[in-house]
Amino acid sequence: MNLTNPVRDFLNLFYPKVCSSCGSVLNYDEEIICTFCLCELPETDLHIEHDNKICRLFWGRVNIEMATALYYYQKGCKVQRLIHQFKYRGKKEIGIYSGKLLASRLKNCTEWQNIDFVLPVPLHPKKIKQRGFNQSEYFAKGLSQGLNISISANNLIRKSHSESQTKKSRFMRWKNVEAVYYIKNPELFKNKNLLLVDDVITTGSTIEACAQKLKSIEGVKVWVASMAIAS
Repeated sequence: MNLTNPVRDFLNLFYPKVCSSCGSVLNYDEEIICTFCLCELPETDLHIEHDNKICRLFWGRVNIEMATALYYYQKGCKVQRLIHQFKYRGKKEIGIYSGKLLASRLKNCTEWQNIDFVLPVPLHPKKIKQRGFNQSEYFAKGLSQGLNISISANNLIRKSHSESQTKKSRFMRWKNVEAVYYIKNPELFKNKNLLLVDDVITTGSTIEACAQKLKSIEGVKVWVASMAIAS
């Protein structure tokens, strides 16, 4: 809906739009994140780097083509606030906006061409009911829209609900998730290039488990993207 400036000014007095990263009031031409934060947030630029730190995370574990993340994540930084607002405050627009932002970086890179589907890492229905949405799906929606690539959110399925992974070792995380995914229609992904998407990559165990399942299908190649990578 287009609003005239006086109406918009009046509404902003009572319902100001604020930056999801720093909390400051947004200008009229700003969306979700203010210009200052867009310049200050630590983008990784890993999408242009072969064998980067995310790719190396999966060496000897699962074969992926390329991997990237939009931001570096550290405790206490603005990226943490941004992800907290997205993941735990239900601000889904942050995920879509961030996905589009990363898509704008990827669309001109030859290494990221010819992808057939964008796949969000699935959550178990109990987790979705608890949180209200799958955060990876909304980040994937932004990538899908920005890259003009179809999203597949219902073919890679999480079939069991496991406990929190936060305090587990890398091995225990992998062991906990290695057998919890299945693919409803393998033929849909046969000989396809798939962009597997998560919100934050820490140990990479969830991505590894999903990628292993996807690569059990003939001809599948997997790319990986996330909103942030723990640094």
